This record gives sequence, structure tokens and C-alpha cells, in this order.
Amino acid sequence: MQIKIGIIGLQQVVDKLLKVIKAFPTFAPVVRIVSDVEEVSSAAESLATEVEVLLVFGAHAHRQIKDHVDVTIPVHYVPLTGAGLYKTLFRALQTGRLNGGFSIDSLTKSMVMNVLQDLGIESAKCVVYNGPAHASPDKLYEFHHQLLSTGACEFAITGVESVARRLSADQAANEWLVPSDQDMSVTLERALLSTESRRIKESQIVVGMIKVDEFGKLVMKRSNEHEVQKLKLDIHRMVLDYVESLDGYLTPIGGDEYLFFTTRGIFERETGGYKTIPLAKDASQSLGISLSFGVGFGTSANEAGTNARAALRNSREAGGNTCFIIREDQTLIGPLEMSDPIQTALSPTHTALIKQAEDAGMTSAYLSKLLSHTAKFGKYEYTVHELATLLDITVRSAHRLLLLWMDNGLVDISGMEKVPKGRPRQIFRFSFLKDKTIT
Repeated sequence: MQIKIGIIGLQQVVDKLLKVIKAFPTFAPVVRIVSDVEEVSSAAESLATEVEVLLVFGAHAHRQIKDHVDVTIPVHYVPLTGAGLYKTLFRALQTGRLNGGFSIDSLTKSMVMNVLQDLGIESAKCVVYNGPAHASPDKLYEFHHQLLSTGACEFAITGVESVARRLSADQAANEWLVPSDQDMSVTLERALLSTESRRIKESQIVVGMIKVDEFGKLVMKRSNEHEVQKLKLDIHRMVLDYVESLDGYLTPIGGDEYLFFTTRGIFERETGGYKTIPLAKDASQSLGISLSFGVGFGTSANEAGTNARAALRNSREAGGNTCFIIREDQTLIGPLEMSDPIQTALSPTHTALIKQAEDAGMTSAYLSKLLSHTAKFGKYEYTVHELATLLDITVRSAHRLLLLWMDNGLVDISGMEKVPKGRPRQIFRFSFLKDKTIT
């Protein structure tokens, strides 16, 4: 089951976080949009009973909850670090706003100076707010207003949206400093580790299946049986080393397939949060082979094994050299990055969408190929001829499937492609694939 996380904040920063959180398939966000930091307490109180962890923006919002709401669940806030300042200062530098100096709050002096040094503008005049991290918006406004009105600074950078709004009303040059994607990712990782469900799932058994792609062709290239046996030993040794890094247990199933067991927490850390499979790159570079992975989660060993086999089938149907994960709720994660770099990240494909695709005549083989191709090339628009080539079917069959998928809302026409000779070709957009893309 997914872990519900309550997210409280202004629309702009919440929208940004919702893009980042797609890389955390375990989280199911429950959002409350507020227009002012003073509304955070009441929003937290209403969410506390339906989520496992709360996430807000800024130290002041965090203090509001701690002081006014009796919560028994973990509460985290996205801090502002120097990572978010680079972009702001770069824009200010381009527009010449830094010439007269700037004032800044929400960051320490050392953070600001490190960024200025990295940008080579350490001589820029700046005044850093030296008060408490959870200072009220009124105090921060007075700090900037005094410096701007006296001419000591010409530009203000604030981490509090209401302060930026008041300064803008005064027609004072300012910019609202928002957390970077990196700040948000780090906070989400901490939030995930603090939940009770996460601690329980840390020890959940994970079943994985590995199959060497086109093993028969590899064997045929060997000149004698000794070479074949050496290849098998090399593959076995490499897979064994990988499973050892997972603190797992490995058993071979024939010469080209392996079964391993590990725990969910270790597997998640080794894959960087279900993003990449290090073994695949090693196999490609050292032995020139590609692997298909299938990983299954489940509430029992039987369920995890069944899901692993189904995930391996998705990987094989996608053409190999890929990995899919099927969780206990039948959510499909993947493809993970293998030896080839992934151009686009995909959020988890949920059961309802899989069922919608199947009801529309899109088999798991077609869905796997489309997901894999989108992840590797960032492509979600095809002509009928491109689709036929990708799915290894005739153009006539591709036309028939496209009409069926259009009727079921999976595909729409996005435009026309001009060709040197003949009629223009329609371009079909797989809208559900675009919706699954993390931008």
C-alpha cells in the first residue's frame, strides 16, 4: 500500500513538489493549498488523522504546527538552502539588480557567501538577516523595507511569499526564493524514512528474477563447450556479486535465469529509489550482454514471486535490457535505467490505468514496449508506420489498434506530418504516456 503524505503550502511551491514527488512511487500525496502561513495550523489539524507524515514549506510554517497543533505523526519542512539561491542570483546578475546590493533572509551568511564565491561575485554587497530562522513575516518585511527605503540595498531576496507580496505592493525590487528540486527530494527522503509503514516495509521480502537476453545466440557464438561454460561462470559470478551487495540469496534456474531474494529497504537503496540497476551496466561493459529484470513485492513470498514473474514477462515483452517492478497493489514501476541511459522518468503506472489499457485491447506486451520506448527516448507521439515498427505488427493492424485506443481515450491526434510524396500522415499522441512523464 502507498504511504499517504500530507502536503501543505502555497500553490506555486506545491505544484513544484508534486512534480518531484513522482520520483517517489511509495508516496500518495494529500494536498492542502493555503494562501498564507497562518492557515497552516488548521490545515495540519485536519490532515493529521488521515496521513502518516506531514510536509510543509519553511521554518515558520513548521513552528506554527509545533506550537498550535497536537500532532502524533512526523512533521517535516522543506528548508531553503544555497541550492535554490544560484538560480535567483543568476537572474538578478543578468538584469543588473545586484549592482546596488541586496538584502536576503531565510539563509545563513555562510550559505550566501558560498554561493557568491561559486558564482565569482563575492564582492557583491549583501545584508543577511541575522534573526531566528522562524522569524515572523512582519519582522522580515521590516528588515527589507528599512534597507530598501534608505538606499542601503536596491534588491531584496526573501524566502517568505507574503513578504515578497508586500514588497511588490511597495513597488520594491524583490524575488521570492523557493526551494530547489534537490531540497525537496532530500526532505521527501527524510519524510519517507520517518513513517511507520516505511519501517515495516524495510524488512518486507522482495523476489527478483534475472534473465540473460538472447542467451542462445551468445552460446552459438562460442567455439566450444569450454567457452560456453566460462561464459556461464562469468555471468554467475557477476550476478552473485550483485546479490551479495543486496545482502540477498541467489539461486540459478537453468543457465540463463536467476532467482534472488532480498529485503525491500536494501533493494530500494541499491536502486536509488527504484531508478537504476547497476548490474545491467556492469554486464554490458564487461561481458557485452544485456539483462531483463523482474522484481516483485508482496505480502507473502508467493505473491512476491508471482509478481516477479509477471514483471519479468513485461521486461521481456518490452524487448529486453530493461527492468519492471510490480508491487503488492499491482502498481507497475518502470522501466528502470539499465545500461542505456533513461531520457525520461516515468511515474508508477497504477492498476486502473493498466486495466483501462487492457480493456482497450492494449496487451501487456504493447504497454511494456511503449513504456520502455518512452523512458529511453522521451517519445509519446507516433505515426502509424512508427508504431507498427515499434510493436512489430503490420500497418493495417496498427491502424485498427489506434482506432480502438482512440475510442477508449488513450490516444488522440496531435497533428499532421508532411511527406515529400503522397498524403500527409497523422501523428498520434499517447496522452496517457505523457501524463505519466516526470518533467
